[in-house]
Amino acid sequence: MLRTQYVRIRHLRIFEILRMHEIFERYYDHGPIDIFLNDLHKKDGVFLVRRERDDQIVGFSTLGIYHFEHGGRQVKGLFSGDTIIEKEYWGTRTLQGAFARKLLVEALKRPFSKQYWLLISKGYKTYLLLTRNFPIFYPDRRGEHPGLKELVTSYCDRLYPGKLDPTRMVLDFGPQANCLKDAVADIPPELLARDADIAHFAALNPGWVHGQELPCIAQADLFTFAKAIVPFIRKVLKPRPIRAIADPDSVASASSD
Repeated sequence: MLRTQYVRIRHLRIFEILRMHEIFERYYDHGPIDIFLNDLHKKDGVFLVRRERDDQIVGFSTLGIYHFEHGGRQVKGLFSGDTIIEKEYWGTRTLQGAFARKLLVEALKRPFSKQYWLLISKGYKTYLLLTRNFPIFYPDRRGEHPGLKELVTSYCDRLYPGKLDPTRMVLDFGPQANCLKDAVADIPPELLARDADIAHFAALNPGWVHGQELPCIAQADLFTFAKAIVPFIRKVLKPRPIRAIADPDSVASASSD
């Protein structure tokens, strides 16, 4: 059994950080400790996934909370950063459930303001979390949602200045970008053929295998919860058997940066 707790970055202990980096290096290339620490210190907190029998950390997802000016109003963005879960626990929902609860808590703090989930995705399963669970998101193959593309550009310019290709709307961190190791999140041809959302992701971000990231956004305020996220919470909190095949990139958060 697993449990997930949200911990502020300043409360993390050294051995917990080292354990997080150990897991990260197992699944990602180009993840030296100095870059990992630099990114971690830019975040507000981290979801730690622990094995109950011995309290061992078996996964994590970092979170940054930012405020932006959009349309003359302040909006809140919850940014999912580095995310990974040990392979034997792929398919569990504890991390998704904890992230969904955090979204709701943050939305309740400012119930009449807009709130968004911000993520950059190099794996298709993170992108599928948008298409499967959020009614309003970008990029959406079904059509555009006014203002979301501009918000994506805004947060990319703030968090990753100079890295966004405005023509392709893809973040390129160069040849030493951390990327998923071979076979961790590949896209077989049969998936492309049968799932239009996966095909859309692959078309938008063909360089995902080299660490290029597709910046995404989903509306996640109280209005969205009323329409879609409450059923999502019920789904992720419902117990289910551990599946044999999944993707460490698929979390409520999910993408990694």
